[in-house]
Amino acid sequence: MNRPDIPIVSGIAGLSAGRCAWIVDIWGVMHNGARAFPQAVEACRQFRAGGGTVLLLSNAPRPFPDVVQHLRQLGVPDDAYDGGVTSGDVTRGLMAAEAGRAFLHIGPERDNGLFEGLDVRKTGAREAESILCSGLWDDTRETPDDYVALFEPLLARGLPMICANPDVKVERGDKLIYCAGALAQRYGEMGGTVTYAGKPHRPAYDKAFAAIAALRGAPVAAHEMIAIGDGVETDIRGGCAAGVDTVMIASAVHLQQGLTSVSLHALFDPRDFAPIAAMPALTW
Repeated sequence: MNRPDIPIVSGIAGLSAGRCAWIVDIWGVMHNGARAFPQAVEACRQFRAGGGTVLLLSNAPRPFPDVVQHLRQLGVPDDAYDGGVTSGDVTRGLMAAEAGRAFLHIGPERDNGLFEGLDVRKTGAREAESILCSGLWDDTRETPDDYVALFEPLLARGLPMICANPDVKVERGDKLIYCAGALAQRYGEMGGTVTYAGKPHRPAYDKAFAAIAALRGAPVAAHEMIAIGDGVETDIRGGCAAGVDTVMIASAVHLQQGLTSVSLHALFDPRDFAPIAAMPALTW
């Protein structure tokens, strides 16, 4: 699709007139996995100071209260946002619907909170009835290729997978690492059935809309919101599909050569959706 240039703006204040809520991605917008972005924190504070509501929507495969602790550690203060929803929250709902089942958990131990309080149990691959994928066991060195041998017998038994983080790659500091979405993608390519819990899928946005309505005391129309994120196939596709205007934040996940009109055309001309604007980073 040959579309007009997507505006590249230096601040989001002008786009926020008439808006009362932001839906903000966390990793890539608020921090890079190693440290917070002070300008993004200040932008959120400015929007809130003017009466706006900031709802964080993350594909983190953990319940939001667990994410809050990580945000604080990285330097994102509590006053930068009003609340949050994660793919972990959506995942727990999907798992609760499979009460009594045995799950093989593929992912780091820090995601064990997904199981807390649910009538499901963790087990090994041979006894598993379902798979919960929240990430790679060691994302510092592993790739999806390392999981093919594990997947083959699981596929032969027809085990379904719940993917708790649809992201394929994210930045951690100055490196790109694989996420659960990369494993789920490979499992699906091999013939497996995968249910995705987070962005860009609608259940994550329905939960976000409900959270914003609860925070503001009334439902908010889609045209009164902006969804801000760096993921083309998660944040931007998901926001557009949910009827919300989106703003693209440049990151090395998609824009290794930098944010230009040429790079934006290369990203979005082949797609049937696009943001209303793009920014090098979230700033007011």
